[in-house]
Amino acid sequence: MIGLKQIFTWWNRKTFGTFLKTLLFGKYVGKDELGNKYYKNKKDERWVIYANDIEATKITSDWFLWMHHTINETPSESLKKYDWQKNHSENLSGSNRAYKPNKITKKTKFKNYETWKN
Repeated sequence: MIGLKQIFTWWNRKTFGTFLKTLLFGKYVGKDELGNKYYKNKKDERWVIYANDIEATKITSDWFLWMHHTINETPSESLKKYDWQKNHSENLSGSNRAYKPNKITKKTKFKNYETWKN
């Protein structure tokens, strides 16, 4: 059952409008390894229903190409991956798991710093 939050807020997964669009016009196309489900309609509009949190960087690169009409074939899980290819990960900026190089995490003091003068 759809809760009141889900009807009015997009950040709680799909909204009521997206639910209706998917139910009435959506054709299920596939699912990625993160559990996101991909749909399209007769007009070739494409959309995703996220498995968990709504975050655009959770779309894998092969499905990103399909979503943006770069490729027409749906990505398959049997697609050969090379040993050097890393698994997809979401953008971690702003989180505790974000990459922080050593030079930036150390606080430095600018002793001879002067602002521009007009």
